[in-house]
Amino acid sequence: MTDTFTSHFIAGAAHEDAAGTPLAVFDPATGETIADLHEATPAVIDAAIASARAGFALWRATPPAERARVLHRAAALIRARNEELSELETRDTGKPIQETRVADWASGADALEWFAGLAAGLSGEHIELGGDFAYTRREPLGICLGIGAWNYPSQIACWKAAPALACGNAMIFKPSEVTPLGALRLAEIFIEAGLPAGVFNVVQGRGAVGAALSARPEIAKISVTGSVPTGGKVYAAAAEGTKHVTLELGGKSPIVVFEDADLDSAIGGAMLGNFYSAGQICSNGTRVFVQNSVLPAFLERLRARTETIRIGDPKDAETQMGPLVSDAQGEKVMEYIARGREEGAELVTGGTRLRPEGCAAGFFVAPTVFAGVTDDMTIAREEIFGPVMCVLGFDTEAEAVARANATSFGLAAGVFTRDLARGHRMAAALEAGTLWINAYNLTPVEMPFGGVKASGLGRENGRAALEHYSQVKSVYVGLGPVDSPY
Repeated sequence: MTDTFTSHFIAGAAHEDAAGTPLAVFDPATGETIADLHEATPAVIDAAIASARAGFALWRATPPAERARVLHRAAALIRARNEELSELETRDTGKPIQETRVADWASGADALEWFAGLAAGLSGEHIELGGDFAYTRREPLGICLGIGAWNYPSQIACWKAAPALACGNAMIFKPSEVTPLGALRLAEIFIEAGLPAGVFNVVQGRGAVGAALSARPEIAKISVTGSVPTGGKVYAAAAEGTKHVTLELGGKSPIVVFEDADLDSAIGGAMLGNFYSAGQICSNGTRVFVQNSVLPAFLERLRARTETIRIGDPKDAETQMGPLVSDAQGEKVMEYIARGREEGAELVTGGTRLRPEGCAAGFFVAPTVFAGVTDDMTIAREEIFGPVMCVLGFDTEAEAVARANATSFGLAAGVFTRDLARGHRMAAALEAGTLWINAYNLTPVEMPFGGVKASGLGRENGRAALEHYSQVKSVYVGLGPVDSPY
């Protein structure tokens, strides 16, 4: 059944322009069309820019405490409607309802609530200069452009909107064309919570729409979550206009398991870091380095646990893993699996397409584990973005560090060990923006998240995000006559 959605949200209301290129939205589990949208036309982009300019003029002048109240109300509305919003997220993304109930809109509400708590405390500093003095003001940037990814569409929309709005900015958000529906609901919730019209706008479209928005001189900042190639294009566009930018890009993150680790916890962490959301998470630890002395036991237990994962209809509360987001993504994953076999990796389990009852049209891939992987194999070097785990053996700590860092990516890393001194040594040595010790893929909003090297720059969440959605103005106050040689 096709739901009724209007393509865009501009100036506080639903907005449509049927002249835009059609954009059909599919349920990944069934192939059913669930919405028919249109891409933004130049007229829609113009309207969104004009709306955001008007919204920014009003919102920047709104007292921070009032901004906080609006964000708190929005968080409360999301929590009250979590079930219906989670059901929509499951239909839009194909992720199991047991995931979307706890990891998508709930995380978005956490972000809105946490940044609401910071909004009223935004301030500058006083600088005493011995008579004269100076002070700083923390000011919003202006209109921020958020470009979302398809794996966590509603969470990403909230993660970008929360600090942007807390700092007094307006935002135009372009969700992924694959999962565009949650952002429209978020825009409605903001208006209901009391956000002035124009402060948060949603426009739909593929990459060309994002590029057109990025090039607009009215945009002060661009925040993108996506692939490294997409990030490079956005970065170039931002440089052209000297815009602020945050890039949260891809990864090929390592998980290092030492022989003294709690092996069952390490296996659980590796599974979460490879199979949650069908492996479609940028921070996933897809290179699992296991010390050779415990490698056989690790693989034996990993295989047994992996083969118990319940795969099927994501709307079923018992389902633990759903389909890939699209046929195109599924085909890409299957091509990587074939490449792994061709290059000599040992298939431990999985590696096949599945057709669960009632979801035969969905693109399901069995959770897949490769052993005997070497650092030069394609599956060990390139981001797959599917449920494919590469297990590699190692002997020494120094070897693990060198091999884990031998990549252009640097989004995340994990270490499992009972030796906390070693855990902290590894945390310092591994080149990653986020490091977990005896855990994996936990991203509380209080903690900054982002990458190094090709995995991006800037940070989402935490107090650090405020630095990326505001700017400091210095004000010098002279209290005496001007001493001039002229």
